Amino acid sequence: MLGWLHAHKELTAVVLGTAFGMAVRVTMLRSDYRQYPAYPHGKIIHLSLGLIAGALGSVAVPALYNKDYTAITFLSLAAQQFREVRNMERNTLTAIDKMELIPRGAAYIEGIAVVFEGRNYLAILTAFITSNFVLWIGWWVGLIMGLVLLVVANYFMKGKKISHIADVQMAPLKLEGPNLFVGDVYLMNVGLDESRNIIMQLGIGFILTPKNDDAKVTIANLGQRQAILHDVSTRLGVYRDDGDPSLLPIAKLGLPTGKLGILVLPREKDTDKAYQSVRNVPLLEAAVRMPTEANRKSTEANPSG
Repeated sequence: MLGWLHAHKELTAVVLGTAFGMAVRVTMLRSDYRQYPAYPHGKIIHLSLGLIAGALGSVAVPALYNKDYTAITFLSLAAQQFREVRNMERNTLTAIDKMELIPRGAAYIEGIAVVFEGRNYLAILTAFITSNFVLWIGWWVGLIMGLVLLVVANYFMKGKKISHIADVQMAPLKLEGPNLFVGDVYLMNVGLDESRNIIMQLGIGFILTPKNDDAKVTIANLGQRQAILHDVSTRLGVYRDDGDPSLLPIAKLGLPTGKLGILVLPREKDTDKAYQSVRNVPLLEAAVRMPTEANRKSTEANPSG
């Protein structure tokens, strides 16, 4: 068996590379509380693309070893196809978003689309490196590198969460006439007595305190706020129907302090689950801002140019 693997090194490189490229895509494809991608048809699409990505990455190595440099053309075509995957995800989620009681928002949708595209590139890179080590040294080194890359890819694809940039605290809801507050942050004017009673009975309030000046700008982003409301409402449900603007979960900024006040109206009033839901909301790449870093670099720059 070992002799056969050594004699058919190129075939072994392609098989191992494809297998680990596909494995990376499988381990990063999960349907969680958001139920996206849908099971099973949505998963079949992405798993098929993962297999294609793994095959392209692994086949390119023997081709390059044999000085067949047109293999680079196939990789560039693959990149074009995966950009189409990003567009497909964006269009699909945008269409679905119109039917949500609490929409994801454009920033959240773009983040999901970018992730799906990026993970296909990770599958290509894993397959390429694994296949390269098989041809360079041997199948056993390729096997080890594939396992290492499997761990590394999953580690680096874990993005940050709200808890990394802000302290999340539960805060009491209070009414001053028709004006609704969470802690000391003003939320909105609630005109109907029935709506006020529902909010005080079922509502849960949170205050997000940014940990630094960069975080203040990030949590002020409208897309990040909408992502928080969507995630909590998806996990715990939402006590509203279409055409009930007074029962819409809301996130408002306390302008003097930079704190973010949040009101959610879950179908299931479980404060512990709601607290964990807010903490675990993903930090959107489109929402991240670093003004302090930009300001520091501008002051360090040579004023004379």
